[in-house]
Amino acid sequence: MRIKVCGMTQLEQVYMLDEIGVEFAGFIFYGKSPRYAAERIVGEKLKKAKLTINKVGVFVNATYDEVMKYVDEYGLYMVQLHGDESPRLCEKISEQVPIIKVFRIKEGDNIDWKVREYGNVCDLFLFDTDWSNYGGSGKKFDWKLLEGAAINKPFLLSGGISIDDVAELKSFAGGKHANDLFAIDVNSRFETSPGIKDMEKVKAFKQALI
Repeated sequence: MRIKVCGMTQLEQVYMLDEIGVEFAGFIFYGKSPRYAAERIVGEKLKKAKLTINKVGVFVNATYDEVMKYVDEYGLYMVQLHGDESPRLCEKISEQVPIIKVFRIKEGDNIDWKVREYGNVCDLFLFDTDWSNYGGSGKKFDWKLLEGAAINKPFLLSGGISIDDVAELKSFAGGKHANDLFAIDVNSRFETSPGIKDMEKVKAFKQALI
């Protein structure tokens, strides 16, 4: 299974992710986040870094110009939109760079209805736990909420995922949405402090998912 490690704040740890074989690294460009990458990583250094890992910029209700500024400055491969971005904005951005659109899900939500206007303007979906703030909560996402949905789009699974979830992840990956599950998104459960990753734990998680 592919892995995206989000909330990266140290270039040296990005290199370590690359060596481990992690496929995606997420960089948060949202000023209210304790993992705000723009204050901790120099764009030019990340852009010029010799990496095979895919760099994903995470945004919350940013304008088109703001997104494209960071795409250029940091050499981003993909963007993840974590706010209330409209389908029209997604379509405009997707003309320049691939998009992951995040949907925060709670019990009782009609997932097919929530994603209906985004299927043709985004490349991937990401499903996370619903809560009052933007960004990840670290709270466990109930993956069973996806069982009745006809997603028909590659998606990332997120929401408080830890190394203890390997067996459950493998079971989910073998179920109804096996063909659509694109990657696993992790963050806070693999940290020693906000933005600082426990690389041994990430490595063990990567190996356990093989």
